[in-house]
Amino acid sequence: MAYMKLGSKSEAFHRDGQTWQCTSGLQSDVAIEIGEMSFHLHKFPLLSRSGLLEKLIGEITTTDGSQCTLQLSQLPGGAKAFELVAKFCYGVKIELTSMNVVSLRCAAEYLQMTEEYGEGNLVTQTESFLNEVFGNWTDTIKALETCEEVLPHAEELHIVSRCINSLAIKASADPALFNWPVSDSGRGPNTTNPPFWNGICTSTSSNSKSKPAHHAGDDWWYEDVSFLSLPLYKRLIRAVEAGGMRAENVAGALVFYAKKYIPQMNRQSSFKNLSSGSTISIPSEADQGGLLEEIVELLPIQKGVIHTRFLLRLLRTAMVLQTSPSCRENLERRVGMQLDQAALEDLLVPNMGYSVETLYDIDCFQRILEHFMAMDQASTAASPCVIVEESQLVEGTHSLTSLTMVANLVDVYLAEVAPDVNLKFPKFQSLAATVPDYARPLSDGIYRAIDIYLKAHPWLTDSEREQICRLMNFQKLSLEASTHAAQNERLPLRVVVQVLFFEQLRLRTSISGWFFVSDNLDSSQNPNSVLSLTKNQQHHHQREASLETGPGVDDMRERVYELEKECQSMREEFQKIVKAKRSWNIFCRRKSHVTNPKSPKNSNVKNH
Repeated sequence: MAYMKLGSKSEAFHRDGQTWQCTSGLQSDVAIEIGEMSFHLHKFPLLSRSGLLEKLIGEITTTDGSQCTLQLSQLPGGAKAFELVAKFCYGVKIELTSMNVVSLRCAAEYLQMTEEYGEGNLVTQTESFLNEVFGNWTDTIKALETCEEVLPHAEELHIVSRCINSLAIKASADPALFNWPVSDSGRGPNTTNPPFWNGICTSTSSNSKSKPAHHAGDDWWYEDVSFLSLPLYKRLIRAVEAGGMRAENVAGALVFYAKKYIPQMNRQSSFKNLSSGSTISIPSEADQGGLLEEIVELLPIQKGVIHTRFLLRLLRTAMVLQTSPSCRENLERRVGMQLDQAALEDLLVPNMGYSVETLYDIDCFQRILEHFMAMDQASTAASPCVIVEESQLVEGTHSLTSLTMVANLVDVYLAEVAPDVNLKFPKFQSLAATVPDYARPLSDGIYRAIDIYLKAHPWLTDSEREQICRLMNFQKLSLEASTHAAQNERLPLRVVVQVLFFEQLRLRTSISGWFFVSDNLDSSQNPNSVLSLTKNQQHHHQREASLETGPGVDDMRERVYELEKECQSMREEFQKIVKAKRSWNIFCRRKSHVTNPKSPKNSNVKNH
């Protein structure tokens, strides 16, 4: 810790309650009152150093030699700073440190203690020591913290900005590259005093007896600056950003600050390690909400610099603290930018609205998904997929991969919220339809979600069941999913028929491909195919006959036969239902026609 000693005389003051007296033996002729504290001093030492005191004393000097009284209630630093000022004027020993130099510098400026009133006056001395303080990390932080006490004066003297610029330069620099202390090879390593670079402990040795305060990593400065107040912290963050610091490091500092001062983000573990006698108070929810909004505004806008899980924690906390709609919208947009990196458990945000319909806030997820789709469409339009070489895609591949990941995430999210009986059909349909069909390589995920939703909502009409089944592509169902769908009683009959049709078509295509590959393999093994065409044909027929009698083909043909039989029976049953319905309609029309008294035929019978 830096310090500077001024003056040479021994202590010449003593305090009696709220009064300071000079022990020189001379009667005091001036009293300076600052708040409740009173200083009984002499005019000459003060006049010779301060232009303001010279002016004030000259205006109220009495002719009878009685003591005059001055009020300095506006003095920066108050009575504590003036105590050091008075000692400096009397030449008494004082010590400048990073904890008192800011208030002394402001007080000296206020009292006009310049070189005009004596060489080596307090303004010059404090300014010289401040430059020394700015060269040290720890001392600069302490000086910046003390600026809060005299903030208007410190701002006017540019002390705050100089402190912040000094910290920003050091935070952006690599301590490993600048002024590292070189140990004397003859003395060996020093294990008791770890090396420091501008107040930053650079020792990483595990054998050091004293625990190092910092390590030479990217996050070494996070904790030190977290003790600053929010206004000063914001200015420091903007300064390091302007200095070219990586966005990941800026985001890391903000994450550290948020976790420290927003306990609502983790209520169960917040302040759990504090002792019972700790005086640290938990901020109110209003203060936490205001702090969260400020941090969200400071977050870097680059994609991926902040983990998606942390962004969703911020969003959930913002809902609990009821922050402004713009803050929540900002977080939703940030999550949407990197939705492909999210996990399902983080997206299950509890519904906290006044009219709670569903267990989870599905509208929030819908907005996040729409942000992602809008960003994906914009990136696709700006950089379309172009083929410049054979089988090489320049743009669009990463976008499609992200879209596929989001499609899978939407499917598992729908499966998770589908059992909620309060989830309305239009909302489920809208959320599932947001992702295009080409983003789903398989439709198994959306089929599972639809099946769970149909099971939890048995009151859906046939029309709604058919609409919801249109959300999946039957041709993209796996064999297991197709088998399950073919036996699913919750699906409409038309859907089951389509599933059976595509499964039968898939099996036929597989068999045809098998025979085609086998035929090409046999042809490629005989280079003299023109001369031995007849032999190849005979061999092909023999091969086909042997394949047709193989166990694998028998099982496949049996499966195809069963599918065809089942499909045919379902078609016949469907036709019977249609015919029965038509017959019933004809019978109803005939009956109504016979029993109608106004018909002409009935009127003729009555006349006869």
